[in-house]
Amino acid sequence: MFKCKNLFDNPNMKQIAAAGNVKVFEYQRDLSVTPQTAVAAYYASEMNLRQRQVLIELNGTPWVLQAGAMQWMGGNVQMSSGVKGVGDFLGKAISAKVTKESTAKPEYNGYGLLMLEPTYKHILLVNVEEWGGLVLEDGLFLACDGRIKHSIVARSNLSSAALGGEGLFNLCLSGSGVAVLESPVPMEELIMFEVDNDVIKIDGNMAIAWSSSLQFTVERSSKSLIGSAVSGEGLVNVFRGSGKILMSPL
Repeated sequence: MFKCKNLFDNPNMKQIAAAGNVKVFEYQRDLSVTPQTAVAAYYASEMNLRQRQVLIELNGTPWVLQAGAMQWMGGNVQMSSGVKGVGDFLGKAISAKVTKESTAKPEYNGYGLLMLEPTYKHILLVNVEEWGGLVLEDGLFLACDGRIKHSIVARSNLSSAALGGEGLFNLCLSGSGVAVLESPVPMEELIMFEVDNDVIKIDGNMAIAWSSSLQFTVERSSKSLIGSAVSGEGLVNVFRGSGKILMSPL
């Protein structure tokens, strides 16, 4: 048994989000400043540039983390590599190469507390089951419930990778449980599209996550080359079908 003081009762750490056994804390001010950095730290805090940390309360269900994301753990917690044999390692190495994620994502299991490294990015807690299958942009994955399955999805056609400013492959999460994502944009600024057998066209790679049920292609903004040239848009990312899209407006 252990006690953790100056964490839950720390006035400088505010809990800003929670889902299941996951809590997100935000440092209200940077107290470890010097006379040379105090002014910059003050204005950073005023502009919502604050460090955030994720705390996972392990209760017997494993959790998978991005490599290097763990800061400390307490209690009866065991860590494994998340790799099950040579074949599994080779498969994950290939997946890592095409998705730009880490080859092995360590798995933590047991009963206790698991704290992730602080980050200046914004933390999104997503219920994966509500998406059917959640496709992520590179660099968003931070952690997830160990019951969630990881797979690789490819673009609908080569043009979407070559012309849409996107990679050819993306990480897809499916199943039930909470996923923790690192976003450059806070949830308050993200736009959610709920598409029901319709089409969403986005100029640029502003979509950060979308349902795997949606078909993604890159097309001209107009049916004619002249129309695309006149509009000044050229090529746009197109999502067809039914599902959800998280888009950053900035």
